Amino acid sequence: MSAIEPRSPRESGDRRVPCLLVTIVLVEWRDDPWSEVFDDDYLYFYADRLASEHSDRETDLIVQLLDLPPGAAVLDAPCGHGRIANRLAARGLRVTGLDSNTEFLARARRDAEESGVEVEYVLGDLRELPWSGRFDAAVNWYTSFGYFNDQDNRRVLSEYHRALRAGGRLMVDKINRDALIRQMPVGGAPLVALTERGDDLMIDRVHFDLAAGRSRTERIIVRDGRVRRTRFSLSQPSFTELSAWLGEAGFEQSAAYGPGGEKLAPDSRRMLVVAAR
Repeated sequence: MSAIEPRSPRESGDRRVPCLLVTIVLVEWRDDPWSEVFDDDYLYFYADRLASEHSDRETDLIVQLLDLPPGAAVLDAPCGHGRIANRLAARGLRVTGLDSNTEFLARARRDAEESGVEVEYVLGDLRELPWSGRFDAAVNWYTSFGYFNDQDNRRVLSEYHRALRAGGRLMVDKINRDALIRQMPVGGAPLVALTERGDDLMIDRVHFDLAAGRSRTERIIVRDGRVRRTRFSLSQPSFTELSAWLGEAGFEQSAAYGPGGEKLAPDSRRMLVVAAR
């Protein structure tokens, strides 16, 4: 998953863009915007970033950093439409995927069947995982952590800890807060990110609330002649803060990597955090 990620703002010659930006409907910020963010529009506009070649590289990196042997039991939660879970299963791992989106789970099951892999897909909530001591590893991939309020975000980490066996490891893939802050315009202006696909547009105006430690995104989607607007916020802990949360959840140690598995740097676009139970 991933609803936002730091990238260079783009200029557009399409006069519709500024017109749309001033017609944003003000609605309340959502702390659990799954149905608003992860839907068919998400799959449509993120198609390039969710493509097979990119997903294959991500899966290889997960296996490498978690040092997963064949037959290891892995939890992918939330698993979305199964792009990582199915690939992990194809590499000989015993995979369980959990998500709260029934449509994504249906697609995940179809893709697994077409690929000839076995994955146990479960409808559920990250805050109430139905397992204890079952998995060798758990994966929270592509900015799927942080959409709840911080109390529930911490609860999610505790649930991962409970679901893992002794010695199991958790990987959390997040936007690197330091890199995001470095990209924010001066003076409090929002970071504007434009994604185009043909004549369709997805426009994100990202604000960063330093006091709350959250990014707040106003999203406008223009697709097939319709306009949809939504707002969502996402907790953006630094590695130090996330490590503290992991410690509170019972994890003993954590390490951080950049998006390619290299050492995490202030300008790393993403951070991959691996914590041991």
